[in-house]
Amino acid sequence: MLYKRILLKLSGEALMGQGTHGIDPDVARRLAGEIHDVVSQGAQLGLVIGGGNILRGAGLAAQGMNRVSGDHMGMLATVINALAMQDAIEKTGTACRVMSALTIEQVCEPYSSRQAIRHLEQGRVVIFAAGTGNPFFTTDSAASLRAIEIGADIMLKATKVDGVYTADPVTDPEATLYQRISFDEALAQKLGVMDATALVLCSEHGMPLRVFNVFEAGHLGRIMDGQDIGTLVES
Repeated sequence: MLYKRILLKLSGEALMGQGTHGIDPDVARRLAGEIHDVVSQGAQLGLVIGGGNILRGAGLAAQGMNRVSGDHMGMLATVINALAMQDAIEKTGTACRVMSALTIEQVCEPYSSRQAIRHLEQGRVVIFAAGTGNPFFTTDSAASLRAIEIGADIMLKATKVDGVYTADPVTDPEATLYQRISFDEALAQKLGVMDATALVLCSEHGMPLRVFNVFEAGHLGRIMDGQDIGTLVES
């Protein structure tokens, strides 16, 4: 396979399927099956999942809640998603561990980069939950940080569109897809690939990023096989 160790970033919304909130078990099973396939071929995979299908801390803050409390609630939402994906992945026959930046030892392990790397080397999928453990940081930033810490070859961001466009393809029919773009260009043009903190982290540490459509079945395996799916963002 093209990459040995990857960090996959899933939005919480990816787990909703066609619903408006919560977790669609069929979607979780399909994603788990694709993860199982690449791990079975020797890849090491870390996973970060957002919590937007349950709640967003920033959204609660906009409605008057204390931002720190809202962000902590959002972190707990990512733990719920992580446990759901752990269950789905383990049912495929692939071992999986959830590691949380918040200490919740009754349900998952506390995060340690050294232990995470050991799990990966032993063929286990590692799901990184609770973001960075700090408020005001997105799960995009958490994913970039974890990718760097575990020494991933690439970070893959799974979205609902085919990659990075010149404009929002939902509202602008003239928007065109980038095959490749630099971090500096993405930041300068404010293309919404990820938040600026996440992009700067990847750029400064030479962590390439590929953005692709998670709703196209089989794309993860195609990327691992070296196919040019979505948009590659690099220095």
